[in-house]
Amino acid sequence: MEQSVQIITVATRDTDVAREFYVTGLGWKPLLDVPGEILFFQVAPGVALGLFDAVKFAEDLGGAAVTGPAGLTLSYNRDSPAEVDQCLADAAAAGAEIVKPGQRAAFGGYHGHFRDPNGLIWEIAHNSGWSVEPDGQVRIGLIEEG
Repeated sequence: MEQSVQIITVATRDTDVAREFYVTGLGWKPLLDVPGEILFFQVAPGVALGLFDAVKFAEDLGGAAVTGPAGLTLSYNRDSPAEVDQCLADAAAAGAEIVKPGQRAAFGGYHGHFRDPNGLIWEIAHNSGWSVEPDGQVRIGLIEEG
């Protein structure tokens, strides 16, 4: 199997609440919106995030129990601590719960976390050791304390 991901699909309790948060609150544009079932958003070149109604998600898996996102964080890297704080404020204004306000991180950067109205946790980070090369290769380096 090739080391690749094109779609990240997360069971969500309420697609109407997800739509309100992401589309109305954050201004995201769906790739596909099937009311009561699933929303897809392009989140990176060649990568989509699907928010799938939890009941329909379980049905799609043949009835397997789906309890929602646990032990999963989606991360969004920004260019400065001020941008991290602004993203957290924007998410809170759209209805997110701030789980961890912006602060210095153990990895040497700056980050904070919010939980969307359906329980999905996002990390907003400033990590100067993170970059994406023109060919799409991700670089994650250690941040030197200065």
